[in-house]
Amino acid sequence: MAHQKHAKLVRPQGGQFGRNELGIMGAPCGEIKELSAKLIGKLNQWTISYVDADHNAKEEEGWTALKHGAKAELIDKINFKRTDTLQEEADFRHSDLVLINGNHFKAETQIAFVHPKKDLEKKLEKLTNVMLVLLEESILEVPGFLKQHLEGKEVPVLHASQVDEIASFINNWLNERKPKLYGLVLAGGKSTRMKRDKAQLNYHGKPQQEHMFELLEGVCDKVFLSCRDEAQSAEAPHNCILDTFIGLGPYGGILSAFMHEPNVAWLVVAVDLPLLDETTLNNLVEHRNPSKLATCFIDPKNEFPEPLISIWEPRAYPRMLDFLSRGYSCPRKVLINSDAEVITDRDARALTNINTPEELEQVLKELHV
Repeated sequence: MAHQKHAKLVRPQGGQFGRNELGIMGAPCGEIKELSAKLIGKLNQWTISYVDADHNAKEEEGWTALKHGAKAELIDKINFKRTDTLQEEADFRHSDLVLINGNHFKAETQIAFVHPKKDLEKKLEKLTNVMLVLLEESILEVPGFLKQHLEGKEVPVLHASQVDEIASFINNWLNERKPKLYGLVLAGGKSTRMKRDKAQLNYHGKPQQEHMFELLEGVCDKVFLSCRDEAQSAEAPHNCILDTFIGLGPYGGILSAFMHEPNVAWLVVAVDLPLLDETTLNNLVEHRNPSKLATCFIDPKNEFPEPLISIWEPRAYPRMLDFLSRGYSCPRKVLINSDAEVITDRDARALTNINTPEELEQVLKELHV
């Protein structure tokens, strides 16, 4: 067997700077800046960052994408300096879109801007994944060299002045790339206070973990159980994700799910929510905001965000790892200190969790079990 030097991990989607990158290349840099500023303004429902080089030009003094609504900006002098994949990405990993001056930096996806003042033909090797072609006003059709380069691909063509149409195209592209929604039933707890395995309690004619699994199947693309060890996984009737972050409770379960698949959003529910219903789950999914770190309800007991019936977006993964590196393993603390979509209109009864034999007896009476 060949020696494997590194652990086999699923890599998060994205390029050098962010999950969704668009490099505009082929036009003079001033026109790329101007177009980027207009697009940032038009796409203000999304969180957008901007990457460019420092041109040291008088006409660009004082220009900043931040003034046009960008969340973050990197202007790199690039002299005697190289920007590597992991060097600057922390500034942009929470952005929905990173617009990049493709004349200076590589981008995962590109907009080819055909302009008479620039020779785009010399940069064809950088056009690896063109999603849109823009033509300067004096140019009426896509030049032959670009047609040949894009042969076999259906790439839309617009003029650079059609800013509304360009923004609409990018908006649709971002919506199409919205992460899928997977479900995770947190069933790996030790049930210390209950003194019985909460995942196996019967409220609805079947083990609770199966009931919760079936509820999530109604709103998620795939569903998994979060399991604490191999023994629990072997006995589980469904696909399990083993805790790889040991001893961290629910926090470790969520991180383990992201380690298993970092490119989806995870709808996480604790197994000890016997009153949770389809209406409440649908309410959560309908209010999902993929531009935020998470979408969650307010806990009726303390008016804090409830982390264990929440949708955690892919951008939550690095955020949670960062909290862990600082010695924190409380998912609620992450929500409180992050940009989360909080739903205040909820059924407080459906969010009731059951931890003790006394609470179990009471809820069984309510359910007439």
